[in-house]
Amino acid sequence: VQLQASGGGLVQAGGSLRLSCAVSGTIHRVNAMGWYRQAPGKQRELVAVITNGGRTDYADFVKDRFTITRSNAKNTVYLQMNSLKPEDTAVYYCHAEVMDRPLAVASSYWGQGTLVTVSS
Repeated sequence: VQLQASGGGLVQAGGSLRLSCAVSGTIHRVNAMGWYRQAPGKQRELVAVITNGGRTDYADFVKDRFTITRSNAKNTVYLQMNSLKPEDTAVYYCHAEVMDRPLAVASSYWGQGTLVTVSS
């Protein structure tokens, strides 16, 4: 199983970016998917998660600015980031819990990270 993230880049404060992360490989079902971020010198932190059924949860610092969605048909998760702030600068990592066969315990996978830089 592989996760391929894309969509990072440089944007001015107040701007928007959309991240995507596609899951590929031997997949029976993708359960929860999410985005985390890690700023220089800081620990990795949760940004947003979405269940297979579409239930979402967000970190307080991104509520009303970021929106997580997914396409179960494409095994892809998205993160629409609006009203970006310099403090949102970080490497963003996607995460997925994947079952590779029916009744299997889901395994945890990470994408390679995509850098988001917000200039002031």
